[in-house]
Amino acid sequence: MNIDFVFKIAAIGIIVAVLNQLLIRSGREEQAMMTTLAGLIVVLMMIIGQISVLFDTIKELFEL
Repeated sequence: MNIDFVFKIAAIGIIVAVLNQLLIRSGREEQAMMTTLAGLIVVLMMIIGQISVLFDTIKELFEL
């Protein structure tokens, strides 16, 4: 895993947090919740790809 990957996740988190606060303060709580869920889904999809690479590496390491 590269340090760029961690920075990408952090950037998504910061962007989602700012958008969430802006939407809540403007009275759009529903859109704020949807923005948070969308950010979570994007990060989870990124992590699933990395977990797949991890399992492939473990298979190669133990020759399974």
